[in-house]
Amino acid sequence: MAEFFERLKLRVIWSCAGLRDTWLSEYSFRSWVWANVVSGGLAIWLLTGAELALILALGILVLVMELMNTAIERAVDLVSLERSELARMAKDAGSAGVMVSAIAAGVAWVAVLVR
Repeated sequence: MAEFFERLKLRVIWSCAGLRDTWLSEYSFRSWVWANVVSGGLAIWLLTGAELALILALGILVLVMELMNTAIERAVDLVSLERSELARMAKDAGSAGVMVSAIAAGVAWVAVLVR
């Protein structure tokens, strides 16, 4: 059991390091965090129950996608800094994931507010 908790502690440390590194190096991540602060604050003020949970969860999903996009970009750059069509496609797909998750959050806001 002690080994489990030691490994859990390491995972938390590594995850926090990834958040810190991304916060420090990625303007887009910081922008999405602040957008989530505003969106989450409005959601807490205006919504309750399942609607509140949906908006908060979709906001977190956007942050998750931005973290994955950052990981893809860094891995591609590690392999080669040369221009490559496959590298462009990988990076664009990661960016598209962020966009689609942000659209989902926007659609949820519209659905909740229009009801």
